[in-house]
Amino acid sequence: MDLGQQLAAHLEFYKELGVRGLSRDPAWRRRPGDPPPAAERGGPALATRLSENGGVEDLSSIRAEIGECTRCRLHRLGRRQIVFGVGNPHAALMFVGEAPGYDEDLQGIPFVGRAGQLLTKIIEAIDLRREDVYIANIIKCRPPENRNPEPDEVATCEPFLFRQVEAIRPRVIVALGKFAAQALLKSQDSISRLRGRVYSYGGARLVATFHPAYLLRNPAAKRDAWEDMKVVRGLLAETRE
Repeated sequence: MDLGQQLAAHLEFYKELGVRGLSRDPAWRRRPGDPPPAAERGGPALATRLSENGGVEDLSSIRAEIGECTRCRLHRLGRRQIVFGVGNPHAALMFVGEAPGYDEDLQGIPFVGRAGQLLTKIIEAIDLRREDVYIANIIKCRPPENRNPEPDEVATCEPFLFRQVEAIRPRVIVALGKFAAQALLKSQDSISRLRGRVYSYGGARLVATFHPAYLLRNPAAKRDAWEDMKVVRGLLAETRE
């Protein structure tokens, strides 16, 4: 696909989301990966947290502790590898999904299949790139046949996700789909009830929206997802002021 075709495809996607124009305001072109003023983030140790023994914990130490995990049944149900997370460890924006699928399990990277391609377009629609954000899932192993994760699997794996959030210290978190939203918000409400509001999560703001896989099956929901992402874009702008 040449550049003109790619541009046309992006513009068509924005049209589906209900985008009616793009801002030339320089504030929207500043990316979370750009070095912010020190007063905005509270110092240089942005991707670490204090551990119980007084040291610091970063993403690499969390990944090392997970190892080739055998803590739940998924390790013996066909998973190929751990899918930990990817992106900017100092990201202002973090996306949290449900679980790896076939392509993710194959490549070891979250959101690289069809749903991942849609997520990339959504990120670009708010003037960011995948490398600007951090992307992870509630659970790190692919459930067989991409079934929903079981409650005990979530309970076993979600502490590592919580530690990832603490290490990255994002300003804004987007929970993609029911399982991510319920785990982060400790709620049993449906995603339809959870979206449309802004929540506090530690020192971050949290927005719940539909999972990209759901949007592929239900294109009419893209408009609501775009409204959620406009809220996310506004929250990021507020944190830069």
